[in-house]
Amino acid sequence: MNQAFIYDAVRTPFGKFGGALAGVRPDDLAAQVLKASVSRAPGLDPERIDEVLFGNANGAGEENRNVARMATLLAGLPTSIPGTTVNRLCGSSLDAAIIASRQINTGEADLMLVGGVESMSRAPWVLPKNEKPYPAGDQTLASTTLGWRLVNPAMPKDWTVSLGEATEQLREKYGITRERQDEFAAASHARAAKAWEDGKYANLTVGVEGVDLDRDESIRAGSTVEKLATLRTVFRPVSDDASGGTVTAGNASPLNDGASAAWLGSENAAGILGLDPLARIAGRGAAANEPQFFGYAPVEAANTALKRAGISWSDVGAVELNEAFAAQSLACLDAWDVDPEIVNAWGGAVAIGHPLGASGTRVLGTLARRLQESGERWGVAAICIGVGQGLAVVLENAN
Repeated sequence: MNQAFIYDAVRTPFGKFGGALAGVRPDDLAAQVLKASVSRAPGLDPERIDEVLFGNANGAGEENRNVARMATLLAGLPTSIPGTTVNRLCGSSLDAAIIASRQINTGEADLMLVGGVESMSRAPWVLPKNEKPYPAGDQTLASTTLGWRLVNPAMPKDWTVSLGEATEQLREKYGITRERQDEFAAASHARAAKAWEDGKYANLTVGVEGVDLDRDESIRAGSTVEKLATLRTVFRPVSDDASGGTVTAGNASPLNDGASAAWLGSENAAGILGLDPLARIAGRGAAANEPQFFGYAPVEAANTALKRAGISWSDVGAVELNEAFAAQSLACLDAWDVDPEIVNAWGGAVAIGHPLGASGTRVLGTLARRLQESGERWGVAAICIGVGQGLAVVLENAN
C-alpha cells in the first residue's frame, strides 16, 4: 500500500462573523487558497493534480453545492481536474483529507489538493417549499449559519437541542466547571496571540486579496480569566446548583469566515511538487455517539486512529483538537489524560475561530507544522462534529 503524506498547508486568516471577510464569497475564499497552494509548489505542473476535494458545511448559498469544482475553475486551474465537495459538518475538510489519503493509499492518485471553506457571514436564509399552493399563513425563514434547521419531527427532542445546550449537558455529565472553561479559553487566546507574534503562522497563512486582514480577527490578546468570568451565560441562566449555565461567548468558538488547503500526495508527489513531505498520515478514526454529546465523539475517534497507527497516547508529542467549546475540549482531554501543554500550543478555535468547513484542514496543517518545528515524532488532529460524530488523524513526522 502506498503511503500518504502532507507536503504543505495554508489558510487565510479567519475573519469574525460580519467582519473583514464578510464581503468575500466562499467560492472566492476557496479559490484563493487553491491559488496560494499552487504558487507554493515550485515544481508543479497543475495538470498533474489528480483531484480537488474540499469540505463545506453549508452548500446552500454561494458555494453552489460543489464549491470544490467552483473554486477549481475560479482559481484558473485546468478544467480537466475533477472537484468533489465533502460535507461532514465541522469535520468536512478533515474528512476530505482522509478520503484523499485513502485514494493515495490505494494508488488511485499521486497528488490531491484538499481543504475547506466556510463563510458563516454569508450563509443564506432558506424558506421551505409549501405543501399546498396559495398558503394563507406566514412562512418563516431559517438561518443556515449554524446548527439544526428544518428539523424532521421524527427526531427525538433530546437530540435536536442547540449546540450550546448540548455542551451544557456534556459538561454536567463530566463535571466541567465554569472556572475551568474560562481558564482554558484565556489560555487559548494567550497562546494564539503569542504564536502570531512569534511568527508561527507566517508560513501557514496567506492574505485575502482586497482585504486588510493579517491575522485571525477573533483573537483577544488581553483575555483573562477575570474578564471572561464577567460574561453572561448564553444557553442557561446561572444558578447555585450544577444545572446552572456555564457556556458564554467567551468560552465557546465564535462564528467565522475563512478557507484552508493542503497538498496530500504519495512519495512520488515530492518530485511533482518540488517539496519535501512534512508528515505521513499514519492512522485515521471516525466515531459517533448520541447527537447531544457530539463534543465527546473525538475521544473514541482519536483512540481508534492511534490504534490503527500502532501507537498509544504515551507516544504522542503534539495534539490539535478543534475547540468548538472549552467544555467539550476539556471533556476530551480528561478522557485522553494528555498533558495540556501539548494541546493546541499555538492556540485553538476559541481564539482563532471555527469557520466550519475550513477547521479540519486548519488543525491538520497546524499539527504538521508543529511536528516539523518541534521534532516530535507523533501527533493527533481531532475534531468534534454536530449530530454526534468525531474524526481524528494521526501524523508521523516525515523527518
